[in-house]
Amino acid sequence: MVDALVSVFLEKLLNTLTEESHFVTKYREQLERLKEQLLLMQSFLKDAERLKRKSEHETLRNIMALLRDLIYEAEDILVDSQSQSNNGDGGDKLTVWLHPSKLSFQYQTGKRLKEINDKIAEIKQSISSFLGVPLLNPTNLMEAHNDLMSRWSSHAYDHTQVVGLEGDTEKMKDWLFEASDGILAIGIVGMGGLGKTTLAQKVFNDRRVEDRFERRIWVSVSQTFTEEKIMRSILRSLGDACLGDDESELLKKINQYLLGKRYLIVMDDVWSEDNSWWLRISGGLPKGNGSCIIITTRNEKVARKMGVYEARTHVPKFLSEENSWLLFRKVAFAATGGECVYRELEVTGKEIVKKCKGLPLAIKAVGGIMLCKPPHNHEWKRILRHFREELVENDNSVMASLQLSYDELPPYLKSCFLCFSLFPEDCEIAKEQLIHWWIGEYFIPLRTGRLSTEVGEDCFSELTNRCLVEVVDKAYDNEVYTCKIHDMVRDLVIRIAKDDAFSIPLDGNSRHLGITSDMNGKHLTTNRKLRALVTTAKSGEVNKIPSNVVEKFCNCQHLHILDLSKSIFDEPLSKLLDEIGFLKHLTYLSLSNTHPLVLVPNSLEKLQKLKIFDASYCQNLKRLPSCILNYEQLAILDVSNCGSLEYLPKGLGTLTNLQVLLGFKPCKLSESRGCRIGELRSLTRLRRLSLQLSHGDEIGDDEVTALLNLQELLFLTISCFDSHDVDLVSKLDKLSPPQQLHKLSLHFYPGKISPVWLNPISLPMLRYLSMISGNLEKMNESFWGAENTVWKIEGLKFEALSDLNADWSIVSQVMPSLKILNVSWCPELDSFPVEDAGFRGGAWKREDESS
Repeated sequence: MVDALVSVFLEKLLNTLTEESHFVTKYREQLERLKEQLLLMQSFLKDAERLKRKSEHETLRNIMALLRDLIYEAEDILVDSQSQSNNGDGGDKLTVWLHPSKLSFQYQTGKRLKEINDKIAEIKQSISSFLGVPLLNPTNLMEAHNDLMSRWSSHAYDHTQVVGLEGDTEKMKDWLFEASDGILAIGIVGMGGLGKTTLAQKVFNDRRVEDRFERRIWVSVSQTFTEEKIMRSILRSLGDACLGDDESELLKKINQYLLGKRYLIVMDDVWSEDNSWWLRISGGLPKGNGSCIIITTRNEKVARKMGVYEARTHVPKFLSEENSWLLFRKVAFAATGGECVYRELEVTGKEIVKKCKGLPLAIKAVGGIMLCKPPHNHEWKRILRHFREELVENDNSVMASLQLSYDELPPYLKSCFLCFSLFPEDCEIAKEQLIHWWIGEYFIPLRTGRLSTEVGEDCFSELTNRCLVEVVDKAYDNEVYTCKIHDMVRDLVIRIAKDDAFSIPLDGNSRHLGITSDMNGKHLTTNRKLRALVTTAKSGEVNKIPSNVVEKFCNCQHLHILDLSKSIFDEPLSKLLDEIGFLKHLTYLSLSNTHPLVLVPNSLEKLQKLKIFDASYCQNLKRLPSCILNYEQLAILDVSNCGSLEYLPKGLGTLTNLQVLLGFKPCKLSESRGCRIGELRSLTRLRRLSLQLSHGDEIGDDEVTALLNLQELLFLTISCFDSHDVDLVSKLDKLSPPQQLHKLSLHFYPGKISPVWLNPISLPMLRYLSMISGNLEKMNESFWGAENTVWKIEGLKFEALSDLNADWSIVSQVMPSLKILNVSWCPELDSFPVEDAGFRGGAWKREDESS
């Protein structure tokens, strides 16, 4: 982790050195020295990190821990000195004469920077000698640093692919379909990493299983469960938020929901041998109708105590040598369709696979490493050698492969990966929450000239490609919404985060804490140097934060990240927001889904460094203050799903660094204080935009070209919820998007005919199109293209368009590149190749012609 710390600190230091502040001027010599030394050290820190875990290298461990603490201290000096500058230090003789304490601060800062530099110089020499490697020539180090960070994501591996489960799946389905009286209990038992959950998911999501059971419920049990949490999880799966329900009423409600229905419940990852909780829950479930329970566990005794007979216990086998190699190929050679086109790599690859002992998680982890490596045999042999060394230290092939995968991460990705240590077991985590955090804390390098949101997406893709992060929920176009990590991956990330004081320690050293309902305010008092406070509530849950904890949030003056989403407070939010206004180092503030948020006060005007402001899903929020126009560095503004929002403040067009703007609602002509859609012309860095339109006068005749010159815009959503304005239809018909648009979503489109600009000539780069709800009856003639002009669309989605009529033969003809079609609740599209398109529908996928 120290190599990751150095990488992140260098990013902040290099950004600081570009500033023309008094702090930089006064200490430039020491800062430049620090930069040069750390750039020199980067070349061998990775090897030092790997070796320090070995039991005989305690000296190296101590040296690396000292370096870690020095980097943290140097970072604190950067932050504190910038605070002094922001408070009007100025550094001139008059200021020092009037405030003698500033002279002392300046002297101590310079003295401490020199001491840190001297100690780092000693450590640099010690590590170099220990490893027996020479120090590199500092020439071109900066170029090498940038090259290292410009190597981004590779071709994505499809996580839905599984190997060797066909027979297991059919066996499980046969058992399910045999069920009649009572509740049939089925067990999947085996060691960690064997694929128990994967098998259960494959059965759970099977179309025949979906058709047979009227209710399907998935519950992640894990080690830290309570009976109440289990019942609330079941109710949330049934669509009941159950926020105000008393615990004594929960089981009764579950019974009412399931009474008379055939249901399937999966209890995933059960650990406890105490089955009293299960006896109470199962005793309250309705019996009969062929309902079933599937239990996955590592302990056969647990399955027996939960009512699983031996005859209905399935123990997944280790993958065969053939299937192990097949799974490895699917991951490691995803770029070439799973085929090993480099014959010299096959021998080394099969040796690597053999070390995995047929465990799917281990095979995917090492496959993910190789996916991101160049196809050179010497590099593959190096990985094989390190894998062997890791297996000497840890005979568990899964944990050894995961540790190797972490070791091989680029430094910037290690920091991103350690963020997962804050979240509870089996937590589904929003991708956007992670990316916003990474951007706000400078975990991703931004000197490559690329947009931070684009780089953040690539970092996330790298972690999924390496099979360290599992995709949970994604859209028809494969855009990921949520993710999670395997419990064995979580064990690894928690251990590393604890060892390196990233999170977990409560002794004042931790830099990152999760916000939970039961968090202790003392942790905020002892960790005054906190960089991030992040909500870790699970899906469907909310944090209830007491006032004695809330008041301590703002004592953490070094905070960069404050994510209060999905939280309820027992005191007015306005008081907390007034205090947040003093956290001058904040780069990311999330108030998403906080209650009750009606107005955002002007007291936030001091947050000059804010890059991300998220106020989405605040249904009572009426408007944002004009002080947000002071956020010159703002890259992401999200006010989506704010039903009461009237408009955004006039002057929004001055925020020229905006890359993402969600929930933009232009004001009407009669409102002089609001932002008009014409201001979007100035936001030339916009990459993602969602518009909320309801009236025709929200778009002036001279504003219909407002989007045309947004050359970075790739993702556009236009929603016209609850609009019945005829004038809006004619305005929308003229509101042409830019030609390079990649994905377009039209929600609640009020017209009966699609807009004239929705055609393959106007949108030649469009790859994904979704149209959801609205009055649409047919597509404009322009949609079908002119002679010899066809769409390049690869993904198409129609949902809840009850009047839309279109011929599949014509659609398929003008969309020859179409790979996925998703249709539901469109009864007039009966010719489309999707079963039950008029109701819940489904997806059609074009068969891969190369397979």
